[in-house]
Amino acid sequence: MLAGLVEAAGWAFVVGWVVTANPEETMITRDYIEHLTSNSILLGAEFDKIATILTVTAVLALAIQRARRLMVRAIVEQTAARELRRFFAPEAARHISSAEGTISAGEGEARGAAILYTDMRGFTALARTMPASEALALLAEYQARLVPVIQANGGNVDKFLGDGILATFGAALPTETYTADALRAVDALIGEIADWRERRLAAGPPAPAVGLAVATGRVLFGAVGDESRLEYTVIGDPVNLAAKLKKHTKTERASGLASRAAVEAALRQGYMPPVDQACLAARRIEGLLEPVDLVVLNA
Repeated sequence: MLAGLVEAAGWAFVVGWVVTANPEETMITRDYIEHLTSNSILLGAEFDKIATILTVTAVLALAIQRARRLMVRAIVEQTAARELRRFFAPEAARHISSAEGTISAGEGEARGAAILYTDMRGFTALARTMPASEALALLAEYQARLVPVIQANGGNVDKFLGDGILATFGAALPTETYTADALRAVDALIGEIADWRERRLAAGPPAPAVGLAVATGRVLFGAVGDESRLEYTVIGDPVNLAAKLKKHTKTERASGLASRAAVEAALRQGYMPPVDQACLAARRIEGLLEPVDLVVLNA
């Protein structure tokens, strides 16, 4: 705008100077042909030039202002999308940010997936004996060690359940090796947890044990809730079974448990267990009517 106004003012000054420089020998003409073929000035044409400069200035100013507004909005949306991925699994965040319309409760898909539950044993009782800041620091440290391992093996953290973590494989992003990925994640987590606990115990702070459980099968992945509060999550028998197996790890004194069906599915998908795994036939699980064959996942 400043450049356009200066140019218009400069042009008007030049026209005024030419008109008033020599009153005895005027250079003003009313003949357009003479204006084009000589140094004579056609005032109407000069005013048209000034009007054109001002018009172009206004158009460019509006275009630049709109472009700046769009750029700021794009930056804000990119920042919001990055922040969204901190609160949701990346695939769920992508579903939300790329949705063409309003997401409603009840929208989702049925697909095969593996469910992984982790649980820090005795954390609730331990937290009662610790300052709040230390309890939260322990929880944050535990999550910071486990979450990258889950993600590195193709898992997505569905939600944090206090000291528990619910992760999915193949739900948010369909894959052909979801159960194998889940068991590979467990193998890596067992090593990571052992290292974490060893370091904490050597330094003095408490280092609770962690239980792991895996189940697989058909789940529903989609949005639940109401119009004021929605959540992307998984629903189905594998979710319930994994939650019950997580509790059952204490009964079996095992670091990790999986249903035998999950291990067999993982083997078909290319999973190679690092060590021989013990089978537990027909185990009674609290909350289940029928016994379940289990496999111990201690690495």
